[in-house]
Amino acid sequence: MGDWSLIQWLALVEHELLLFAAAFFLWGALDEFAVDLTWISLKLTGRAKTEEISRAALTARPLSGRAAVLIPAWQEAQVIEFTVAHALAAWPQRDLRIFVGCYANDPDTAEAVRRGAGGDARVKVVVHERHGPTTKADCLNTLYAALERDQQHCGYHARMVVLHDAEDMVDPAALAAFDRALEHAEFIQPPVLPEVQASSRWVGSHYCDEFAEDHGKAMLVRQALAAAVPSAGVGCAIARPVLRFMAAGGDGPFSVDSLTEDYELGLRIKAAGGRTRFVRARGEDGRLVATRACFPGRVDQAVRQKARWIHGIALQGWDRLGWHGGIGERWMRLRDRRGPGPRWCCSPAISC
Repeated sequence: MGDWSLIQWLALVEHELLLFAAAFFLWGALDEFAVDLTWISLKLTGRAKTEEISRAALTARPLSGRAAVLIPAWQEAQVIEFTVAHALAAWPQRDLRIFVGCYANDPDTAEAVRRGAGGDARVKVVVHERHGPTTKADCLNTLYAALERDQQHCGYHARMVVLHDAEDMVDPAALAAFDRALEHAEFIQPPVLPEVQASSRWVGSHYCDEFAEDHGKAMLVRQALAAAVPSAGVGCAIARPVLRFMAAGGDGPFSVDSLTEDYELGLRIKAAGGRTRFVRARGEDGRLVATRACFPGRVDQAVRQKARWIHGIALQGWDRLGWHGGIGERWMRLRDRRGPGPRWCCSPAISC
């Protein structure tokens, strides 16, 4: 080998890299094939059946207790007004409270929230004590602290906490569906439906295919294996006593030192003894009870977002969460470590 030329050395490096890549492609293909086989088995045995519900009955169903929606927002003046107005119209329940986190150096967003609320007392604007942007987890912890103060001041106890982003369009039947599902679990995640972007078919719209694969198949397999259901960061509901337990002794229930605090949330609840559940239901109109959300439409934004997913889930999650549970749980965490697909939309900076 001492007589090898530079070309021969480069060829050796190329062959080794190709072998390395081929091994990981094979691993990923076998993993996806195993998920496909498990999903087919669930469909054939009826265990992956989508629940049929009545939207009219659910929308009219009174809540069993107060529901608090937390929405962190930084420089979202263009969308937050419509998000708040839509949520208030879709969810007329009087037991609803919407807490929107804003910043003193972003008065336009706060003013847009007030316009969207239209004087509705169910909306609370929470101004962060620090100038933005901070992390999404930090803003959520501020909103959770505001919820605790509001409970003490008004003398009520929220039954559940729902997480949403500033651009989410909520489903009218979702709030009552959460209220019903929390009778059997402490963490609920429904499907997320990315909005089709006609101006960004190859970037923004590719999330539609990814979430259809994950929330139509992989999450059902995950639940059937009794593995923890991770949070998508939007549209999920958590029993407030669980959040209070997770916040004990710290600055809040959300991990500010994690790039993917939403992915960790479901796993941490499961590890603490809580029950996690993926709820997939379809109304009489044929539409899923799901959260409609917007995703990045530019290449640089999508690459930045998915780089965070890989760093936070595949690398940081390995160090922070480790390997625990039975065979199903370990398999799903192994899938997470080899790199995330569309599974969890998270952002360390609210502006992203």
